Amino acid sequence: MENFFSNYWWIFLVILCIILSKSIARLFFGMVIVPEDRIGLVTKKFVLFGKFKELPGGRIIATNGEAGFQAGTLAPGLYFGKWIWQYEITMESFTVIPEGKIGLALSKDGNEIPTGNILAQRVECDNFQDAEKFLTTGGQRGRQASYITAGSYRINTMLFQISITDMVRIQESMVGIVTTLDGLPIERGQIAGKLIEGHNNFQDFDAFIKNGGNRGLQPQVILAGSYNLNPWAIQVEETPMSEIPIGYVGVVISYIGQEGKDLTGSDFTHGNIVEKGYKGVWLEPLGPGKYPINKYTMKVELVPTTNLVLNWATARSEAHNLDKNLSTITVRSKDGFPFNLDVAQIIHVPSIEAPKVIARFGNMVNLVSQVLEPTIGNYFRNSAQDSDVIAFLSTRKERQDSAKAHIKKVLDEYNVNAVDTLIGDIVPPETLMKTLTDRKIAEEQKVTYDTQKRAQETRQGMEKETAIADMQKDIVKAQQSVEIAERTANATVKKAEGDASSVKLAVSAEAESTKMRAHAEAESTRARAQAESEAIKLKASAQAEQISLTGNAEATKILAIGKSTAEAYELAVKAIGGDNFTRYKITEELAKGNVKLIPDVLIGGTNANGTAVEGILGLKLLEMLDPKNKEEQKIKK
Repeated sequence: MENFFSNYWWIFLVILCIILSKSIARLFFGMVIVPEDRIGLVTKKFVLFGKFKELPGGRIIATNGEAGFQAGTLAPGLYFGKWIWQYEITMESFTVIPEGKIGLALSKDGNEIPTGNILAQRVECDNFQDAEKFLTTGGQRGRQASYITAGSYRINTMLFQISITDMVRIQESMVGIVTTLDGLPIERGQIAGKLIEGHNNFQDFDAFIKNGGNRGLQPQVILAGSYNLNPWAIQVEETPMSEIPIGYVGVVISYIGQEGKDLTGSDFTHGNIVEKGYKGVWLEPLGPGKYPINKYTMKVELVPTTNLVLNWATARSEAHNLDKNLSTITVRSKDGFPFNLDVAQIIHVPSIEAPKVIARFGNMVNLVSQVLEPTIGNYFRNSAQDSDVIAFLSTRKERQDSAKAHIKKVLDEYNVNAVDTLIGDIVPPETLMKTLTDRKIAEEQKVTYDTQKRAQETRQGMEKETAIADMQKDIVKAQQSVEIAERTANATVKKAEGDASSVKLAVSAEAESTKMRAHAEAESTRARAQAESEAIKLKASAQAEQISLTGNAEATKILAIGKSTAEAYELAVKAIGGDNFTRYKITEELAKGNVKLIPDVLIGGTNANGTAVEGILGLKLLEMLDPKNKEEQKIKK
């Protein structure tokens, strides 16, 4: 340690000299050095010479050299004459206000604030950096209306106390509603102060006061942005802008302003409608959009300008909720039955009539409850009492049209257009509904039975046509068979005639050779042929008689059967005719009995120009062509 002091003693000597030099300079020369980032606050301890030795009563800051805290400060630099025994110099840092902040000043000295005011008026004092000027030009003690913005200031903190607070920020789509804490009282009969210009959105509160601003609620609002507002003077409430959706208009009701002239005329006796800016309902409504409305001084009533549907139905309401208190209408018919019905009313409020509707009712809810609900409910109750339930149900359309006309006439008196009135579900009493249902079911069953009857008649007609078509096929087939048989017989006759001619030539030739014998044989043959012809005729006559009797018997049988099915055969007879039907049945029965349609006598009979020989030849040919004869001949062989 001794070595250290012996080696570095000179350092301690230099430090001591420096200290002693400042003290000596201060002692002998009153020298004071104020650093560049400081301010020197001066306190005068006593006064040796001079007129003002003591501060006036109530003052704490000296402005004329009195002893005590001095208004003047020392800026950074070198000063002389500040003797250590007379002055005390205190170094203070600059007052710094950050960005986004403001500084509020509270003066500890100055004149008294006038009675009724709470803030001191502004005086020019270089943002509170010139304390002497503040005091000498009428500065008032207490909270100052002025403030200082972001920056560094040389402020005498023995006179001013600086508080730092945030700037006021209003967000987008919001509005600031202002209430001032100082100013003139609000006029009697008003709820807000007068509209004052020239205060830059209340940032220059001194201008607001000088221009006659009132304390309390202000009609003017501030929009989105940042503002230097003194919270000792102004309170701001941030609230959303008033939004008017598409399909609506906003009717403005102003609570402030002068009484305006009524623009509705003598016919409208439900309130005053005035021009914009006056107290009352404004004549011109606001269209869709956003508006910076002061909700405490004005009210905006939304009025829908599109068609509005109101439902008188339980547990059913539209999005606008104007019909949330409406329910199904219960009425009583003339015959004493209560029943329920749902009603929908469509209305439209023209935009130019919206102020009258609001002036008359105050809002749309009152329009529904005071006019629409009693009007529509009472109309249908009165209408139901003039009719029974069934008649009411059956004349629904007529009653709907009548209700539309009646309600339209009523609403026209209230500046509302009735677009349409619709009757919805009608719920009759359950007992009556069961009766109506049973009746309807019976009617439907009758219709069903009638339909089934017509279907059966149609089916019978179809079956008759089908039977006729089937019989027609058999008739055609029979006709074709007859025609084939006739043609076969004709061919057989032709062949027989050809064979007869050949025989005749042969006989003639033989007769020429033996004339006598041929003549005798011819006579004999002729006689035999005549006899055979007579026999064939008798046989054919017997067969024809048999066929006739058989046909008569069959006809009698058919007639007997037909009596049991007379209705069916009557339709068939009417369709194809009596004769045709008889022929068809005879043909059918003959076919069942295997009776030939063309008797042999017709083929082998004597024609007008034929001979007995030709008849015999024809019979012979038929026997040869008959398949049964061929089979018998084969058996014999």
